Amino acid sequence: MTHDTALYDRALAFRSLHVPGRPLVLPNAWDRASARLVEEAGATAVATTSAGLAWELGASDGDHLERDRALTAVAAVASAVRVPVSADIETGYAAEAAGVAGTVRAVLAAGAVGINIEDALHTPGRGPLRPVAEQAERIAAARAAADEAGVPLFVNARVDTFLRGAGGVDTTLERAAAFLAAGADGIFVPGAVDPGTVKLLADGVDGPLNVLAGPGAPPVAELAALGVARVSVGAAVAQAAHALVRRAARELLGAGTYDTLAGGLDYAELDALLGGAP
Repeated sequence: MTHDTALYDRALAFRSLHVPGRPLVLPNAWDRASARLVEEAGATAVATTSAGLAWELGASDGDHLERDRALTAVAAVASAVRVPVSADIETGYAAEAAGVAGTVRAVLAAGAVGINIEDALHTPGRGPLRPVAEQAERIAAARAAADEAGVPLFVNARVDTFLRGAGGVDTTLERAAAFLAAGADGIFVPGAVDPGTVKLLADGVDGPLNVLAGPGAPPVAELAALGVARVSVGAAVAQAAHALVRRAARELLGAGTYDTLAGGLDYAELDALLGGAP
């Protein structure tokens, strides 16, 4: 049982932010700098993007990053901000349920109080989704590890039916119910942004619903009205940041001009924000 009161309090605070109709909004971060900027913008919590974090460490997304490297990066994010942090742990950085429990213990040691764990499979010859019973076992192991540590970790079970073209609303709701019964606290359904679909999911999931937003998706206010409890953007912020780097480099190396660099953050402001302790 943990004696880390601060971690326990942050976990409770993070849990309280998931309110249908008044969603937690997460511009996902991938390193200390992006986390500090997200917090400074007014975010009440910070969530990592597994893709952005993997790219930062020179790996591809989709279970190609080693657990120790991933969790070291999560610890850096957690130490950079004062608000609660949730870690995207892909499929759990482990082949078996016992390994997922080990990942959760490492997440808590890193200072994070929430996880995303997905049911997609990235193993050739399997998939596209992990069998429900197998995924439920992994979620139960995550829940048990957090309970043993005495931390009310928020377990956000990602259901990749829409993202992987593996089912519609009914299949999603069936998987969601099984994962909630296994110990998940919320359900994340990336790929579902049509208002009618989101409404059916929000009404049918017996827990907080998280959707993945971005260009072309309804604005946060509309998602809130549909009953969504959490809105995140995944790797989109990282993608936009890297696109800016490429545009600036191509302009400089091609035309030899600097227009892409206009509108950058003030040097002194950025140095002060990123150079000190949170």
